[in-house]
Amino acid sequence: MVASDELLPTAVLRQIGDKLYEKRKFAALDVEQLIKRLAAQNDQHRIRLIIDKLISEYSFSSQANHRKGALLCLAAAAVGLGEPTEVHLRQIVPPVLASFTDQDARVRYYACEALYNIAKVARSTFILFFNEVFDAMFRLCADSEANVQNAVQFLDALIKDIAADCTNFEVAAFIPKLRDYLRVTNPHKRQFLLSWVEALDSMPNVKMLPHLPALMDGLLSMLAEPVREVRTTVAKCLKDFLAEVRAAPEAELSAEFFSRLTATVVDRAGSPDELTRLTSIHWLRAFVELAPDRVLPHVPAILGVVLYNISSHNVDIQRECADANAALLRLDVAVYGAAARGAAAEGASGTGVTTAFGARVAIGKLDIPAILGTVTLEMRSEMEATRLEALRWLHFLLARTQELVLEQVGRLLPPLLDSLSAPSDAVVTSALGVLAALADCPGQFNAVLVAFLDRFRGEAGFALLQRSGSSLVRRLCSHLGAAAVLPELGGILQRDTDMSFASTMVSVLNLILLTGPELAELRDQLRRAAVDPAGAKLFTVLYPSWCYSAGALLSLCFVAQAYDHAVEIVHAFADLPFGAELLVQIDRLVALLETPCFTFLRLQLLEPRKHPSLLRALYGLLMLLPQCNAFRMLNARLQAVPTLELLQLEDGLGPTSGSHMGGVARAGQPLPAEREGDVAATAVVATKSEWAAFPELLRVFRAAQLRQYEAYTEQRRPQPLMAIGTAGPGVTFAASVTDRPTTLSTADKGGVPYVVSPTAAAGLAADATGLPGHVGTSASASISVAKLGAGAPGVSSGMPARPAAGLAGTSGDAQVAAAAEAEEDSAADATVRGTSGALGGDLSFSDNPFLTPPAAADIRQMQLQQPQPAAPSRGQLQHISSVGST
Repeated sequence: MVASDELLPTAVLRQIGDKLYEKRKFAALDVEQLIKRLAAQNDQHRIRLIIDKLISEYSFSSQANHRKGALLCLAAAAVGLGEPTEVHLRQIVPPVLASFTDQDARVRYYACEALYNIAKVARSTFILFFNEVFDAMFRLCADSEANVQNAVQFLDALIKDIAADCTNFEVAAFIPKLRDYLRVTNPHKRQFLLSWVEALDSMPNVKMLPHLPALMDGLLSMLAEPVREVRTTVAKCLKDFLAEVRAAPEAELSAEFFSRLTATVVDRAGSPDELTRLTSIHWLRAFVELAPDRVLPHVPAILGVVLYNISSHNVDIQRECADANAALLRLDVAVYGAAARGAAAEGASGTGVTTAFGARVAIGKLDIPAILGTVTLEMRSEMEATRLEALRWLHFLLARTQELVLEQVGRLLPPLLDSLSAPSDAVVTSALGVLAALADCPGQFNAVLVAFLDRFRGEAGFALLQRSGSSLVRRLCSHLGAAAVLPELGGILQRDTDMSFASTMVSVLNLILLTGPELAELRDQLRRAAVDPAGAKLFTVLYPSWCYSAGALLSLCFVAQAYDHAVEIVHAFADLPFGAELLVQIDRLVALLETPCFTFLRLQLLEPRKHPSLLRALYGLLMLLPQCNAFRMLNARLQAVPTLELLQLEDGLGPTSGSHMGGVARAGQPLPAEREGDVAATAVVATKSEWAAFPELLRVFRAAQLRQYEAYTEQRRPQPLMAIGTAGPGVTFAASVTDRPTTLSTADKGGVPYVVSPTAAAGLAADATGLPGHVGTSASASISVAKLGAGAPGVSSGMPARPAAGLAGTSGDAQVAAAAEAEEDSAADATVRGTSGALGGDLSFSDNPFLTPPAAADIRQMQLQQPQPAAPSRGQLQHISSVGST
């Protein structure tokens, strides 16, 4: 074995670990000269021993100066070898790389310097250690010492030169490491990595484009770096890559290449950083334009990104999204063009396909359900631009893939109808256009209008109806034609089981019919109904649904100039149940008669001999109204009728039973005695002259009004009584299903006011004691009878109990007088309370925002016009007294 002093002189060994740099440098020069002589003699054994001695005794010494000297000597040994072989490098490089992690900054600096000298000598052979050297440089590029960072930069530049000159550089093995390192957030390390990406991309012997999908995510993430230099560098790098993608031959870029890139870019397009989103959308637009056939599977995801970001406040992002959206809308055309070119090429050999087939294949490649899912999601967005483009896409798809869109109509209609309540008028207009296009599809007209009407249900729907219901219906009529929409809506409402909703909607539709410019043609048809079959048919079609609102039906008759039938409707109220809601409707009708839509009717009042039934109908309305503002308004109008014309009428206004242009008696009324023998002739005249089956229509009206009344009463039917007993001397009580006792009262809101009188109370008491009688009921939720005995006011009728003279223990006359007085007051009070409840319900003034409600004084006057119950008989009151005393 060779002694240590035989390998290296003692003086050299002593100087290697000296604290002075100059002495360590002289020692390194001596080592270099010695290695040169041994290399010249090809004494590889002694060379290996010298290197081992430097590593074992100095490289890992606890003294920093020894480690510094070892690094200088190892670099000198590599220089002395001239062209170190792989064997030498595997012996020298590892301890130098280990010093990159030394705690002493000077040692790290000398390690960079030593490796630089080794790499400069080794050149191409050094590429074997590229990955290990890259790791070491990556660790020190962000070192806290500026000298170390500078040393790494020199080493980094040399390694790049060596990699560029090396023909056996394995980029594929290096890319996974680079991809992982791109996730770091340190700006110095990011700058270092970006420099390597640019260097590799500029190397002529390296093709970086195939590796771009692996690096894309890391590059895009750096766009959000706060340091401006990093953002600028990565933006330039991405711009260069996109230029290479555009210039690359189509054969070099596979479908997988675009698929991986698109998935990564779509994911990064959701970043909160604006530059990242802008760059991502720019790349997506480029993909759609460059390779439309290869990004078809990703169109739903791309569309989602574009629609979401098109509402960005950043103008550049808006512009980029608009361009990308336009490119997507042209997508089927672009693919069609490619298919057509392919078909033309194949057509020469007799194997081509038709252009139409090519177009169908192109659109068939798109995932239409996924695209519709994206569109549906974005239609619910609160951002106007996003909603508009989503609606535009739905219209686009409906025009090109109608069958596929109709398969998804169930999930498309809710967000489409929700768009009708958007604050933006542009969104509402676009949504109505799409809704109209959907309704034009085969078999969808009724379904769309049903869904349209359902949008007005509930509290939110009623708010929409108040805010813009009239405008929506009118614009829908403009799109689809009022002659088709209005009868269809009427038919849907006729079949609706919610009478309150149907009545409200009919009132709205009637007002639109009377005032909407879009429905002027329908109004003209109705005015010519007597001579125009189309107008007569329209009247007949609308009539059944208009029956749910008596005021609307009367206005329909007035427009169609069916004045005789209007008289019949007014007289029908003599035996039909009605409440304050009818008076409110008449009030609104009177107000409508003063509007321009009824100018022709007011002018006809100047010729009463030609239109006697018009006067009878208006006077009938006048008689139904209490003396309120509407009464005074209509009375003033009728007083303006020329008196001389009225006097010249042969029989004044004629008989109260109207006729339909042929003298037919009003339905349900007997013919005059002098004409009873001529019934057959009258029927013949009616058949020829009547333009509608008015008797049948009147029966339809009566049936509709009765159904409404039954629906209200059924909905508000009271709970049955559970027990009747006594609570003390002279006190009888009734316990209902509810725990909260309430008085017998009028109908709840929406019902017909119904006053419970002492007559009904007597029947109730008789029923409780097993005596014959009639139990009175109301639409109240619970009934309670209190204090039927002495000192009680009888039966409460929807008002607080009042002190009374007493029923039990007094004379019969006094009982009758006291009960009659109490009944009169409590009936009036109960009527007022019940009517107020009705007006506060489904048919309240606020339900129709289109007309001003009557004044409060007029309401009370209307309420007091309700039918009053008959006064109880002496026997009934005696019976009450007997029950109380028992």
